[in-house]
Amino acid sequence: MAHDVIVIGTGPGGYVCAIRAAQLGLNVAVVEKRATYGGTCLNIGCIPSKALLHASELFEEAGHGFAHFGIDVPAPVLNLAQMMKHRQETVDSNVQGVAFLFKKNKITAYRGTGRILGAGKVEVTADDGSTQLVEAKSIVIATGSDVAQLPGVTIDEKTVVSSTGALELPAVPKKLVVIGAGVIGLELGSVWRRLGAEVTVVEFLDRILPGMDGEVAKQAQRLFARQGIEFKLATKVTGVETSAAGAVVSVEPVAGGDKETIAADIVLVATGRRPFTDGLGLEGAGVATERGRVVIDDRFQTGVPGIYAIGDVVRGPMLAHKGEDEGVACAEIIAGEHGHVNYDTIPAVVYTYPEIASVGRTEEELKAAGVSYKAGKFPFTANGRARANRTTEGFVKILADAATDRVLGVHIVGAGAGEMIHEGVVLMEFGGSSEDLGRTCHAHPTMSEAVKEAALAVLGRAIHM
Repeated sequence: MAHDVIVIGTGPGGYVCAIRAAQLGLNVAVVEKRATYGGTCLNIGCIPSKALLHASELFEEAGHGFAHFGIDVPAPVLNLAQMMKHRQETVDSNVQGVAFLFKKNKITAYRGTGRILGAGKVEVTADDGSTQLVEAKSIVIATGSDVAQLPGVTIDEKTVVSSTGALELPAVPKKLVVIGAGVIGLELGSVWRRLGAEVTVVEFLDRILPGMDGEVAKQAQRLFARQGIEFKLATKVTGVETSAAGAVVSVEPVAGGDKETIAADIVLVATGRRPFTDGLGLEGAGVATERGRVVIDDRFQTGVPGIYAIGDVVRGPMLAHKGEDEGVACAEIIAGEHGHVNYDTIPAVVYTYPEIASVGRTEEELKAAGVSYKAGKFPFTANGRARANRTTEGFVKILADAATDRVLGVHIVGAGAGEMIHEGVVLMEFGGSSEDLGRTCHAHPTMSEAVKEAALAVLGRAIHM
Protein backbone atom coordinates (compact mmCIF):
# COMPACT_ATOMS: atom_id res chain seq x y z
CA MET A 1 0.00 0.00 0.00
CA ALA A 2 1.34 3.44 -0.88
CA HIS A 3 1.14 6.28 1.65
CA ASP A 4 1.84 9.99 1.50
CA VAL A 5 4.17 9.83 4.52
CA ILE A 6 5.95 7.09 6.46
CA VAL A 7 7.39 8.07 9.83
CA ILE A 8 10.02 5.69 11.22
CA GLY A 9 9.85 5.86 15.01
CA THR A 10 7.00 6.92 17.30
CA GLY A 11 8.78 8.90 19.99
CA PRO A 12 7.68 12.50 20.66
CA GLY A 13 9.04 13.73 17.34
CA GLY A 14 7.70 10.85 15.29
CA TYR A 15 4.21 10.50 16.71
CA VAL A 16 3.62 14.26 16.70
CA CYS A 17 4.84 14.46 13.09
CA ALA A 18 2.46 11.64 12.11
CA ILE A 19 -0.53 13.22 13.84
CA ARG A 20 0.11 16.66 12.34
CA ALA A 21 0.52 15.18 8.87
CA ALA A 22 -2.79 13.33 9.27
CA GLN A 23 -4.48 16.55 10.42
CA LEU A 24 -3.31 18.12 7.16
CA GLY A 25 -5.10 15.43 5.16
CA LEU A 26 -2.16 13.18 4.30
CA ASN A 27 -2.28 9.38 4.30
CA VAL A 28 0.15 8.54 7.09
CA ALA A 29 1.90 5.40 8.31
CA VAL A 30 4.31 4.80 11.15
CA VAL A 31 6.90 2.09 11.71
CA GLU A 32 7.62 1.09 15.31
CA LYS A 33 9.84 -1.72 16.57
CA ARG A 34 8.71 -1.54 20.21
CA ALA A 35 5.60 -3.29 21.50
CA THR A 36 4.34 0.14 22.59
CA TYR A 37 4.43 3.61 21.05
CA GLY A 38 6.14 6.66 22.53
CA GLY A 39 9.82 5.86 22.07
CA THR A 40 12.42 6.31 24.79
CA CYS A 41 10.66 9.32 26.28
CA LEU A 42 7.34 7.73 27.14
CA ASN A 43 8.61 4.22 27.84
CA ILE A 44 12.00 4.45 29.55
CA GLY A 45 12.89 8.14 29.78
CA CYS A 46 11.06 11.39 30.43
CA ILE A 47 7.75 10.04 31.68
CA PRO A 48 8.80 7.20 34.04
CA SER A 49 11.63 9.30 35.47
CA LYS A 50 9.22 12.12 36.32
CA ALA A 51 6.91 9.64 38.03
CA LEU A 52 9.79 8.55 40.28
CA LEU A 53 11.06 12.09 40.78
CA HIS A 54 7.67 13.25 42.03
CA ALA A 55 7.11 10.18 44.20
CA SER A 56 10.55 10.46 45.78
CA GLU A 57 10.02 14.17 46.47
CA LEU A 58 6.82 13.34 48.33
CA PHE A 59 8.68 10.68 50.33
CA GLU A 60 11.37 13.20 51.23
CA GLU A 61 8.81 15.86 52.18
CA ALA A 62 6.84 13.46 54.36
CA GLY A 63 10.02 12.42 56.16
CA HIS A 64 11.62 15.82 56.63
CA GLY A 65 9.28 18.68 55.77
CA PHE A 66 5.86 18.05 57.27
CA ALA A 67 6.73 18.80 60.91
CA HIS A 68 7.49 22.47 60.29
CA PHE A 69 3.98 22.94 58.90
CA GLY A 70 2.43 21.39 61.99
CA ILE A 71 1.78 18.02 60.39
CA ASP A 72 3.00 15.27 62.73
CA VAL A 73 3.12 11.85 61.10
CA PRO A 74 5.14 8.70 61.72
CA ALA A 75 8.31 8.30 59.69
CA PRO A 76 7.31 7.24 56.17
CA VAL A 77 8.00 3.69 55.09
CA LEU A 78 9.09 3.13 51.49
CA ASN A 79 7.02 0.71 49.44
CA LEU A 80 9.29 0.55 46.42
CA ALA A 81 7.14 -2.01 44.62
CA GLN A 82 4.13 0.31 44.78
CA MET A 83 6.23 3.26 43.64
CA MET A 84 7.39 1.23 40.64
CA LYS A 85 3.79 0.23 39.96
CA HIS A 86 2.88 3.94 39.86
CA ARG A 87 5.73 4.50 37.40
CA GLN A 88 4.47 1.73 35.12
CA GLU A 89 0.86 2.87 35.32
CA THR A 90 2.00 6.33 34.25
CA VAL A 91 3.87 4.85 31.29
CA ASP A 92 0.94 2.66 30.28
CA SER A 93 -1.49 5.56 30.35
CA ASN A 94 0.73 7.69 28.12
CA VAL A 95 1.55 5.04 25.52
CA GLN A 96 -2.09 3.99 25.33
CA GLY A 97 -2.92 7.63 24.71
CA VAL A 98 -0.64 7.69 21.67
CA ALA A 99 -2.26 4.50 20.35
CA PHE A 100 -5.67 6.17 20.70
CA LEU A 101 -4.48 9.25 18.84
CA PHE A 102 -3.16 7.10 15.98
CA LYS A 103 -6.51 5.36 15.71
CA LYS A 104 -8.40 8.66 15.91
CA ASN A 105 -6.29 10.14 13.10
CA LYS A 106 -6.49 6.99 10.92
CA ILE A 107 -2.74 6.40 10.98
CA THR A 108 -1.56 2.99 9.75
CA ALA A 109 0.96 1.26 12.02
CA TYR A 110 3.58 -1.26 10.90
CA ARG A 111 5.24 -3.25 13.68
CA GLY A 112 8.88 -3.99 13.10
CA THR A 113 12.24 -2.46 12.28
CA GLY A 114 12.36 -0.09 9.34
CA ARG A 115 15.14 -0.04 6.76
CA ILE A 116 15.22 2.58 4.02
CA LEU A 117 15.87 1.01 0.63
CA GLY A 118 15.81 4.33 -1.21
CA ALA A 119 13.54 7.26 -1.87
CA GLY A 120 9.95 6.24 -1.13
CA LYS A 121 10.72 2.67 -0.04
CA VAL A 122 10.91 1.23 3.49
CA GLU A 123 11.38 -2.44 4.31
CA VAL A 124 9.77 -3.44 7.61
CA THR A 125 11.12 -6.53 9.36
CA ALA A 126 8.83 -8.03 11.99
CA ASP A 127 10.00 -9.87 15.12
CA ASP A 128 9.44 -13.21 13.38
CA GLY A 129 11.80 -12.21 10.58
CA SER A 130 9.14 -11.68 7.93
CA THR A 131 9.44 -8.56 5.79
CA GLN A 132 7.15 -6.29 3.84
CA LEU A 133 7.77 -3.33 1.56
CA VAL A 134 5.97 -0.10 2.41
CA GLU A 135 6.00 2.77 -0.05
CA ALA A 136 5.34 6.48 0.39
CA LYS A 137 6.02 9.81 -1.28
CA SER A 138 7.90 11.02 1.82
CA ILE A 139 9.85 9.29 4.57
CA VAL A 140 10.59 10.87 7.95
CA ILE A 141 13.41 9.46 10.08
CA ALA A 142 12.50 9.89 13.75
CA THR A 143 14.43 7.08 15.39
CA GLY A 144 15.68 9.10 18.36
CA SER A 145 18.74 8.33 20.43
CA ASP A 146 20.27 5.61 22.58
CA VAL A 147 22.50 5.51 25.65
CA ALA A 148 26.07 6.59 24.92
CA GLN A 149 28.54 3.94 26.02
CA LEU A 150 31.56 4.77 28.17
CA PRO A 151 34.69 3.15 26.68
CA GLY A 152 35.92 0.29 28.81
CA VAL A 153 32.73 0.10 30.91
CA THR A 154 30.20 -2.65 30.24
CA ILE A 155 26.57 -1.90 31.04
CA ASP A 156 24.83 -5.06 32.25
CA GLU A 157 21.68 -3.30 33.58
CA LYS A 158 22.16 -5.13 36.87
CA THR A 159 25.20 -3.71 38.65
CA VAL A 160 26.30 -1.22 36.00
CA VAL A 161 23.15 0.38 34.66
CA SER A 162 22.07 2.96 32.12
CA SER A 163 19.15 5.30 32.72
CA THR A 164 16.91 2.38 31.70
CA GLY A 165 18.16 0.11 34.46
CA ALA A 166 18.23 2.96 36.98
CA LEU A 167 14.46 3.30 36.59
CA GLU A 168 13.90 -0.35 37.49
CA LEU A 169 16.19 -1.12 40.42
CA PRO A 170 14.57 -3.80 42.61
CA ALA A 171 15.94 -2.27 45.82
CA VAL A 172 17.46 0.97 47.02
CA PRO A 173 21.25 0.69 46.70
CA LYS A 174 23.25 1.59 49.79
CA LYS A 175 25.88 3.28 47.64
CA LEU A 176 25.26 4.61 44.13
CA VAL A 177 27.99 6.04 41.90
CA VAL A 178 26.75 8.19 39.03
CA ILE A 179 29.14 8.75 36.12
CA GLY A 180 28.20 12.08 34.56
CA ALA A 181 26.82 15.28 36.13
CA GLY A 182 24.42 16.11 33.32
CA VAL A 183 20.64 16.17 33.43
CA ILE A 184 20.06 12.39 33.49
CA GLY A 185 22.67 11.68 36.13
CA LEU A 186 21.46 14.40 38.48
CA GLU A 187 17.78 13.54 38.08
CA LEU A 188 18.15 9.81 38.67
CA GLY A 189 20.84 10.31 41.30
CA SER A 190 18.48 12.57 43.22
CA VAL A 191 15.68 9.98 43.06
CA TRP A 192 17.75 7.31 44.77
CA ARG A 193 19.37 9.77 47.19
CA ARG A 194 15.91 10.72 48.49
CA LEU A 195 15.00 7.06 48.86
CA GLY A 196 18.06 6.38 51.00
CA ALA A 197 21.13 5.81 48.83
CA GLU A 198 24.51 7.43 49.38
CA VAL A 199 25.19 9.10 46.03
CA THR A 200 28.53 10.12 44.55
CA VAL A 201 28.60 11.87 41.17
CA VAL A 202 31.80 11.69 39.12
CA GLU A 203 32.18 14.28 36.35
CA PHE A 204 35.01 14.71 33.82
CA LEU A 205 34.48 18.47 33.58
CA ASP A 206 35.15 20.91 36.42
CA ARG A 207 31.44 21.77 36.74
CA ILE A 208 28.01 20.17 36.67
CA LEU A 209 25.35 20.70 33.98
CA PRO A 210 27.62 21.56 31.03
CA GLY A 211 26.05 24.09 28.69
CA MET A 212 23.86 25.74 31.31
CA ASP A 213 24.52 29.17 32.79
CA GLY A 214 27.59 28.99 35.06
CA GLU A 215 26.06 30.85 38.00
CA VAL A 216 23.00 28.62 37.85
CA ALA A 217 25.17 25.48 37.83
CA LYS A 218 27.21 26.67 40.83
CA GLN A 219 24.11 27.45 42.86
CA ALA A 220 22.53 24.12 41.91
CA GLN A 221 25.65 22.21 42.94
CA ARG A 222 25.65 23.89 46.35
CA LEU A 223 22.01 22.95 46.86
CA PHE A 224 22.57 19.33 45.76
CA ALA A 225 25.62 19.03 48.02
CA ARG A 226 23.51 20.34 50.93
CA GLN A 227 21.05 17.54 50.18
CA GLY A 228 23.81 14.98 50.57
CA ILE A 229 25.07 14.32 47.04
CA GLU A 230 28.86 14.14 46.86
CA PHE A 231 30.62 15.47 43.77
CA LYS A 232 33.98 14.55 42.30
CA LEU A 233 34.55 17.05 39.50
CA ALA A 234 37.42 17.23 37.00
CA THR A 235 37.67 13.48 37.57
CA LYS A 236 37.79 10.70 35.01
CA VAL A 237 36.69 7.09 35.37
CA THR A 238 39.42 4.68 34.34
CA GLY A 239 37.55 1.45 34.98
CA VAL A 240 34.67 -0.34 36.66
CA GLU A 241 35.06 -3.83 38.08
CA THR A 242 32.02 -5.82 39.11
CA SER A 243 31.55 -8.79 41.40
CA ALA A 244 28.79 -10.45 43.36
CA ALA A 245 29.31 -7.81 46.05
CA GLY A 246 28.79 -4.87 43.70
CA ALA A 247 31.28 -2.70 41.86
CA VAL A 248 34.51 -0.82 42.32
CA VAL A 249 34.95 2.37 40.29
CA SER A 250 38.51 3.52 39.60
CA VAL A 251 38.95 7.27 39.18
CA GLU A 252 41.73 9.82 38.90
CA PRO A 253 41.98 13.60 38.46
CA VAL A 254 41.77 14.75 34.84
CA ALA A 255 44.82 16.97 35.39
CA GLY A 256 46.78 14.07 36.85
CA GLY A 257 47.25 12.96 40.43
CA ASP A 258 46.53 10.16 42.82
CA LYS A 259 44.19 7.43 41.73
CA GLU A 260 41.44 6.17 44.01
CA THR A 261 38.62 3.67 44.05
CA ILE A 262 34.98 4.06 45.05
CA ALA A 263 32.92 1.08 46.17
CA ALA A 264 29.32 0.96 45.00
CA ASP A 265 26.34 -1.36 44.97
CA ILE A 266 25.15 0.18 41.70
CA VAL A 267 26.94 2.28 39.08
CA LEU A 268 24.85 4.49 36.80
CA VAL A 269 26.48 5.45 33.50
CA ALA A 270 24.92 8.78 32.51
CA THR A 271 27.43 10.19 30.03
CA GLY A 272 24.93 11.27 27.40
CA ARG A 273 23.11 9.85 24.42
CA ARG A 274 23.94 9.12 20.79
CA PRO A 275 21.75 9.33 17.66
CA PHE A 276 20.19 5.95 16.91
CA THR A 277 20.46 5.06 13.23
CA ASP A 278 21.45 1.39 13.51
CA GLY A 279 19.97 -0.79 10.77
CA LEU A 280 18.32 2.12 8.93
CA GLY A 281 20.38 1.52 5.81
CA LEU A 282 21.29 5.20 5.51
CA GLU A 283 24.52 4.72 3.61
CA GLY A 284 22.91 2.42 1.06
CA ALA A 285 20.04 4.89 0.63
CA GLY A 286 22.46 7.74 0.06
CA VAL A 287 21.57 9.60 3.28
CA ALA A 288 24.61 11.40 4.66
CA THR A 289 25.57 11.56 8.35
CA GLU A 290 28.04 13.73 10.23
CA ARG A 291 29.37 12.62 13.62
CA GLY A 292 26.51 10.14 13.79
CA ARG A 293 23.74 12.67 13.08
CA VAL A 294 21.66 12.73 9.91
CA VAL A 295 22.51 15.78 7.81
CA ILE A 296 19.47 17.90 6.91
CA ASP A 297 18.79 21.29 5.35
CA ASP A 298 16.64 24.05 6.85
CA ARG A 299 13.52 22.19 5.65
CA PHE A 300 14.48 18.96 7.49
CA GLN A 301 15.26 17.22 4.18
CA THR A 302 18.32 15.03 3.75
CA GLY A 303 20.38 14.99 0.57
CA VAL A 304 17.88 12.48 -0.84
CA PRO A 305 14.68 14.21 -2.04
CA GLY A 306 11.66 13.00 -0.12
CA ILE A 307 13.63 11.70 2.88
CA TYR A 308 13.45 13.89 5.98
CA ALA A 309 14.77 13.61 9.54
CA ILE A 310 13.85 15.17 12.90
CA GLY A 311 14.56 14.93 16.62
CA ASP A 312 17.57 13.40 18.32
CA VAL A 313 19.02 12.03 15.07
CA VAL A 314 19.63 15.56 13.72
CA ARG A 315 21.46 18.68 14.91
CA GLY A 316 20.41 20.56 17.98
CA PRO A 317 19.61 19.62 21.58
CA MET A 318 18.32 16.14 22.31
CA LEU A 319 15.03 17.28 23.86
CA ALA A 320 11.60 15.72 23.39
CA HIS A 321 9.86 19.06 22.86
CA LYS A 322 12.43 20.12 20.27
CA GLY A 323 11.62 16.89 18.40
CA GLU A 324 7.89 17.60 18.68
CA ASP A 325 8.25 21.09 17.22
CA GLU A 326 10.38 19.71 14.40
CA GLY A 327 7.78 17.00 13.79
CA VAL A 328 5.04 19.60 13.36
CA ALA A 329 7.19 21.81 11.13
CA CYS A 330 8.34 18.88 8.99
CA ALA A 331 4.76 17.64 8.48
CA GLU A 332 3.66 21.11 7.46
CA ILE A 333 6.51 21.43 4.97
CA ILE A 334 5.69 18.03 3.45
CA ALA A 335 2.06 19.19 3.12
CA GLY A 336 3.17 22.31 1.25
CA GLU A 337 2.90 24.71 4.16
CA HIS A 338 5.57 26.78 5.89
CA GLY A 339 6.75 24.94 9.00
CA HIS A 340 9.37 26.61 11.18
CA VAL A 341 11.19 26.06 14.49
CA ASN A 342 12.76 28.91 16.46
CA TYR A 343 15.81 27.25 18.00
CA ASP A 344 16.56 30.36 20.08
CA THR A 345 13.47 29.81 22.24
CA ILE A 346 13.66 26.12 23.13
CA PRO A 347 13.54 25.74 26.93
CA ALA A 348 15.57 23.22 28.89
CA VAL A 349 14.55 21.86 32.29
CA VAL A 350 16.33 19.74 34.90
CA TYR A 351 13.64 18.07 37.03
CA THR A 352 15.63 17.83 40.23
CA TYR A 353 14.57 19.59 43.42
CA PRO A 354 14.77 22.48 43.11
CA GLU A 355 14.16 22.48 39.37
CA ILE A 356 16.49 24.27 36.98
CA ALA A 357 15.13 25.85 33.80
CA SER A 358 16.56 28.03 31.08
CA VAL A 359 15.85 29.47 27.66
CA GLY A 360 18.08 31.46 25.35
CA ARG A 361 21.65 32.55 25.94
CA THR A 362 23.80 32.13 29.03
CA GLU A 363 26.09 34.84 30.35
CA GLU A 364 29.09 32.85 29.12
CA GLU A 365 27.66 32.69 25.59
CA LEU A 366 26.89 36.41 25.51
CA LYS A 367 30.38 37.29 26.70
CA ALA A 368 31.98 34.98 24.15
CA ALA A 369 29.88 36.57 21.38
CA GLY A 370 30.80 40.08 22.50
CA VAL A 371 27.17 41.02 23.17
CA SER A 372 26.65 43.87 25.61
CA TYR A 373 23.92 42.91 28.07
CA LYS A 374 22.34 43.72 31.41
CA ALA A 375 21.39 41.12 34.01
CA GLY A 376 18.54 41.27 36.50
CA LYS A 377 18.34 38.81 39.41
CA PHE A 378 15.79 38.18 42.10
CA PRO A 379 16.10 35.55 44.88
CA PHE A 380 13.19 33.43 46.01
CA THR A 381 14.14 34.27 49.61
CA ALA A 382 12.47 37.65 48.94
CA ASN A 383 9.29 36.12 47.50
CA GLY A 384 6.27 35.90 49.85
CA ARG A 385 4.79 32.72 48.39
CA ALA A 386 8.19 30.99 48.52
CA ARG A 387 8.48 31.86 52.20
CA ALA A 388 5.01 30.49 52.89
CA ASN A 389 5.83 27.28 51.03
CA ARG A 390 9.38 26.98 52.42
CA THR A 391 10.68 26.89 48.85
CA THR A 392 13.10 29.79 49.06
CA GLU A 393 16.08 28.11 47.37
CA GLY A 394 17.32 29.64 44.12
CA PHE A 395 16.72 32.72 42.02
CA VAL A 396 15.55 34.07 38.67
CA LYS A 397 18.02 35.72 36.29
CA ILE A 398 17.06 37.62 33.15
CA LEU A 399 19.57 38.75 30.53
CA ALA A 400 18.65 41.57 28.17
CA ASP A 401 20.42 43.43 25.38
CA ALA A 402 22.03 46.54 26.87
CA ALA A 403 20.94 48.75 23.97
CA THR A 404 17.49 47.44 23.02
CA ASP A 405 16.39 45.73 26.29
CA ARG A 406 15.29 42.70 24.25
CA VAL A 407 15.42 39.61 26.47
CA LEU A 408 18.16 37.22 25.36
CA GLY A 409 18.00 34.61 28.11
CA VAL A 410 16.07 33.56 31.21
CA HIS A 411 17.49 31.24 33.87
CA ILE A 412 15.70 29.93 36.96
CA VAL A 413 16.73 27.76 39.90
CA GLY A 414 13.79 27.07 42.17
CA ALA A 415 10.65 25.08 42.92
CA GLY A 416 8.46 24.98 39.83
CA ALA A 417 11.13 26.50 37.58
CA GLY A 418 10.03 24.24 34.72
CA GLU A 419 6.59 25.84 34.76
CA MET A 420 7.76 29.42 35.31
CA ILE A 421 10.22 29.39 32.41
CA HIS A 422 7.45 29.49 29.83
CA GLU A 423 6.56 33.13 30.29
CA GLY A 424 10.19 33.80 29.35
CA VAL A 425 9.80 31.55 26.31
CA VAL A 426 6.66 33.36 25.12
CA LEU A 427 8.24 36.77 25.79
CA MET A 428 11.32 35.87 23.73
CA GLU A 429 9.22 34.33 20.95
CA PHE A 430 7.58 37.72 20.48
CA GLY A 431 10.85 39.65 20.81
CA GLY A 432 9.81 41.17 24.12
CA SER A 433 11.87 43.37 26.43
CA SER A 434 12.56 43.13 30.14
CA GLU A 435 10.38 46.23 30.59
CA ASP A 436 7.50 44.46 28.80
CA LEU A 437 7.71 41.66 31.36
CA GLY A 438 8.29 43.97 34.30
CA ARG A 439 5.17 46.00 33.45
CA THR A 440 2.99 42.88 33.09
CA CYS A 441 0.76 42.26 36.12
CA HIS A 442 1.53 39.05 38.03
CA ALA A 443 -0.86 37.56 40.58
CA HIS A 444 0.11 37.88 44.24
CA PRO A 445 1.22 35.85 46.04
CA THR A 446 2.89 33.57 43.47
CA MET A 447 6.36 32.24 42.83
CA SER A 448 6.11 33.80 39.37
CA GLU A 449 6.34 37.27 40.90
CA ALA A 450 10.07 36.57 41.16
CA VAL A 451 10.21 36.46 37.36
CA LYS A 452 8.61 39.91 37.16
CA GLU A 453 10.98 41.26 39.82
CA ALA A 454 14.02 39.89 37.95
CA ALA A 455 12.78 41.68 34.84
CA LEU A 456 12.43 44.92 36.83
CA ALA A 457 15.94 44.33 38.21
CA VAL A 458 17.42 44.49 34.70
CA LEU A 459 16.67 48.22 34.77
CA GLY A 460 17.43 48.59 38.47
CA ARG A 461 13.78 48.79 39.46
CA ALA A 462 13.09 45.67 41.56
CA ILE A 463 10.54 46.57 44.24
CA HIS A 464 11.11 43.88 46.88
CA MET A 465 14.89 43.77 46.96
